[in-house]
Amino acid sequence: MLKAVAPGLLISSLLIAVSRADNGFARCNCDDEGGFWSIESILETQRASDFLIAVAYFSIPIELLYFVSCSNVPFKWVLFQFIAFIVLCGLTHLLNGWSYGPHPFQLMLALTVFKILTALVSCATAISLLTLIPLLLKVKVRELLLKKKAWDLGKEVGIIMKQKETGLHVRMLTQEIRKSLDRHNILHTTLVELSKTLGLQNCAVWMPNEIKTEMNLTHDLKGRNYSYNFTIPITEPDVARIKRSDGVHILKPDSTLATASNAEDGEPGPVAAIRLPMLRICNFKGGTPEQVQTYFSILVCVLPNDQRRSWSNQELEIVKVVADQVAVAISHAAVLEESQLMRDKLAEQNRALQLSRQNAMRASQARNAFQKVMSDGMRRPMHSILGLLSMLQDGNLNDDQRIIVDSMMKTSTVLSTLINDAMDISIMDTARSPLEKRSFRLHSMIKEAACLAKCLSVYQGFGFSIEVEKSLPDLVFGDERRVFQVILHMVGSLLDGNTGGGTVILRVYAENGSQEPNDQRRATWRHYPADADLLVRFEIMISNNISQPEDCSLSEVSSSRSRYNSRGAEERLSFNICEKLVQMMHGNMWVIQNPLGSAQSMAVVIRFQIRPSITTAITESGESSDQPRSNSIFHGLHVLLADDDTVNRAVTGKLLEKLGCIVSVVSSGFECLSAIGSTTSSFQIVILELQMPELDGFEVATRICKLRSRSWPLIIAMTASIDQDIWERCSQIGMNGVIQKPVLLHEIAVKLHKVLIQANRVS
Repeated sequence: MLKAVAPGLLISSLLIAVSRADNGFARCNCDDEGGFWSIESILETQRASDFLIAVAYFSIPIELLYFVSCSNVPFKWVLFQFIAFIVLCGLTHLLNGWSYGPHPFQLMLALTVFKILTALVSCATAISLLTLIPLLLKVKVRELLLKKKAWDLGKEVGIIMKQKETGLHVRMLTQEIRKSLDRHNILHTTLVELSKTLGLQNCAVWMPNEIKTEMNLTHDLKGRNYSYNFTIPITEPDVARIKRSDGVHILKPDSTLATASNAEDGEPGPVAAIRLPMLRICNFKGGTPEQVQTYFSILVCVLPNDQRRSWSNQELEIVKVVADQVAVAISHAAVLEESQLMRDKLAEQNRALQLSRQNAMRASQARNAFQKVMSDGMRRPMHSILGLLSMLQDGNLNDDQRIIVDSMMKTSTVLSTLINDAMDISIMDTARSPLEKRSFRLHSMIKEAACLAKCLSVYQGFGFSIEVEKSLPDLVFGDERRVFQVILHMVGSLLDGNTGGGTVILRVYAENGSQEPNDQRRATWRHYPADADLLVRFEIMISNNISQPEDCSLSEVSSSRSRYNSRGAEERLSFNICEKLVQMMHGNMWVIQNPLGSAQSMAVVIRFQIRPSITTAITESGESSDQPRSNSIFHGLHVLLADDDTVNRAVTGKLLEKLGCIVSVVSSGFECLSAIGSTTSSFQIVILELQMPELDGFEVATRICKLRSRSWPLIIAMTASIDQDIWERCSQIGMNGVIQKPVLLHEIAVKLHKVLIQANRVS
């Protein structure tokens, strides 16, 4: 505005000065030829001025044309009007300079024409400016808007540059922070790098204690001695305010947290603090975070006090981003740390498993070696003895000889059972029952057990007495061998626990929960229905006084290991086996202590099923009617026996020959196949030992089934195992039967009879 008014003021002042000068001087004498104000001088001066004005007017359009040609200026037509106006003005002044002297009419005519053109062009230019001024004002407004936008854009560019710079700092800090996987190294690196980037005086980390009542200074840039107690109550207002939000907080100079974080004397500089979430793996289970109390630490940054500095938004943003990165890095370190601990734990467990596996393999090898030794050194010889005893039982013996042979048979059977239990002890822990239940005579079994118990008692210096309820049924269904084994175990355990003297008392009576064992008056007429369950109680005790008073009752005590005797006989393997056997027979086993004396006693209750004596025909030896009444059906029967054990092969062959069979023996599976495959083979029955070396009985039976015509020869397996899977496998292969060792005369006769009957029915 002032620039526009200044030329007008200058022209006005010149006019006023000229007018005053005119008033101050006398009237000029134009006829004065020698003065400055003569007509000639004035005219020459005006002529020179007109020429100079014309030159200036002619130079200005040239400059404007050059400017228009070199730039893209809007409204060029207005500039051309100005150029025409200026050129015409220049021509007017040029022609006017020739009009001060004598001049022709054409000059005046040309001057008049150019002045008219100048007037027209100037009027047109003035009118154009009237229409152009609003457009120029709009252009000015747009220019201002563009300038404002350019300023805003420059500001945004500055922010972007600052953000880029901040990002560079953050990336640099993040790279330094993530170089380590140890939480303490991460925090120390954060303090050092953040101090370098922001020029901090000090940087510290505060963490809560285990009970979360105080904040302890754990990491400090200045490395102060942490033996001093740098603690702040967790209820401090600044601490509580920082933990409530995730932003950066500027602390007051008198803040306790700011003062404690300052490593130098005097008032600290501007202090900023932010919380650091310390994540743990235990916060995440099943893929989702649990609702647990959040665990926060606090990062405190202190600016120097000797400079006039304050926290800028860029610096606060760097602190916030670095805090987030530190939280992520620490959480990753915690994850890796706990995963490493987990890997170490798994490696330790794997080593323990490998050691257990090696121990199990060694135990399995030892068990297999033990089973082999037991089988070769005890079981096979015992089977041979049992086979020979069964042949003796079938011979002509007097009463004393038969009693001796029967006792030897019973004890050998019990010993064979114990050997099998020692070899197959794992069967006791499975769901499969090792019991072999069948009908037997209860009173005969009690008599035989009492006979052996008396022999053992007398041998060790004890007397013997037996009390049996007369009304007990004779024919029952159960496992005779296992019951016999349990009774002998009870007798042996009691005899081993006493040094001698006294009497061994065996009491057998029905258990109903109300009757006393000596109530013989009611026992004489008690009736037991057929096919009912019977609970029989066997009590064995050692007493120094046989005739005890009637009111002396026996105190039953559950099988506690500490109340049996000082030697801990119940912890023996035999007692555990017997206890499991009794439980399989739906019974129970007790340790009984006599309150009147120091003698120890045992009792067992076993469940039997009563069998009617009319419906089942029983021979004198206690076997069922499945046994053939005559061995004539076996005469001339060609049997091929394959067994790798020489003694058992000889004993089994003798048993078959005693039945009347024609026996051929081989010692391996290959010899058996060669004998079957010969053209002269006329074997009707093949008896195979399943556990033969090189080629076992299963493979031999499979090949025989492919070679035989129809169902002949019949295949019978021999095995000492009671595993049901082996018996099922034999049936699947196509074997006709299984004989369980030890092979006895009457049992092999029953099995052959049954197999021949089934084969004749099929054929």
